[in-house]
Amino acid sequence: MGTEAVPSGARPLAGVRVIELGSMYAAPTAGRMLRDFGADVVKIEDPANGDFARQWQPSHNGTAIGFARLNSGKRSVGIDLRDPRGREVVTRLVADADVLIENFRPGRLEDWGMGYRDLSRQNPRLVMTRVSGFGQTGPYRSRPGFGTVAETASGYAFLNGWPETPPTAPPFGFADSIAGISAAFGTAMALYRREVQGSGSEVDVALYEPLMFILGDAVLNYTASGTIMQRHGNASGAASPRGIYQAADGGWLSIAGSNQTIAMRLFDAMGRPDLKTDPRYATNSARMANNESLQKIVSDWVRSRPRDEILTILDKYEVVSAPVNDARDITLDPHFTERTLVELANTALGPALMPGPILHVRDTERPVYDGVPDLGQHTADVLVGELGMSEADLSSLAEAGVVASGRPGVRR
Repeated sequence: MGTEAVPSGARPLAGVRVIELGSMYAAPTAGRMLRDFGADVVKIEDPANGDFARQWQPSHNGTAIGFARLNSGKRSVGIDLRDPRGREVVTRLVADADVLIENFRPGRLEDWGMGYRDLSRQNPRLVMTRVSGFGQTGPYRSRPGFGTVAETASGYAFLNGWPETPPTAPPFGFADSIAGISAAFGTAMALYRREVQGSGSEVDVALYEPLMFILGDAVLNYTASGTIMQRHGNASGAASPRGIYQAADGGWLSIAGSNQTIAMRLFDAMGRPDLKTDPRYATNSARMANNESLQKIVSDWVRSRPRDEILTILDKYEVVSAPVNDARDITLDPHFTERTLVELANTALGPALMPGPILHVRDTERPVYDGVPDLGQHTADVLVGELGMSEADLSSLAEAGVVASGRPGVRR
């Protein structure tokens, strides 16, 4: 990959070749982030069963929703890494790649002769991005880890929920997604350093660490003051008034009076300018000390009118607020349909929308999401057309179950 080969206006990572040995959620999220901004992502899957995410629920017309969202636009190559012949093929692919993303338990690739030291000998410019439960170092490095473990170990679940309810994990891949985005960020940094210094590097991402960073105030608060932060429900524990409120028509909305100016605007919007000089509510520290009574005042006001009317008033007074959207609300909102949602076309899901790239880069092409790769769909294209393997060798490996050939009539 060289900057001279990237045309003006192309996506930032055009020309970057990524080999993805990732499965499930976090590492494939990193692969999707890189693909969204122009990288060619070759996804290596088990030739018999593929990425386990293909079996996730929910699914529609036999296609797993989560797999489709994270893997559209990638190329699927079926190779059995448990077989030395499969590992040899992948090693040859990595020799000409810019990035390798993997999420095996630490030590597994080293046992196979595919650790960073091994692979960087043949490709000194390789960036190897490694996503694992607890990282490549430390006492817990060998422990398996999924997102749920990261969400509890990081301290997130302890702070999520209400004081009277148990610690609560999110109903979606929260830790995995944040770790995947962080891995993509680390990969981009390593690619930049490589262009400056000439050599690749190893990026080590633990599932829990990006989430622990977000929760870092809780750790700093304890080590500085000895205070263990607790669950506050929809309140932040840092500023008031803030929360989620129900309107007269049953609709829900959020209000964030998270700084002094917004809190004062909210009191004006409510027709309660007297609250601005009331010593119980005039400052954030006073509002936090009297949060329960203030929350009742705000809740009663929101309950006095339908949601749209409340939101119109808040918008007029420039109070930070928004409706609590479900998926249907999102797909009907003109802002999201113009800026954020993209069509996932030509899949068994039928006409479908999903969130596109997580950020926007001016004057670059937008990615297209056209189809979801079948298991091994691109094996022959990559191994024969790009790696230079003979048709006979591909057929032999396919017959032995080492690869999924992607060719009709050929075993696997």
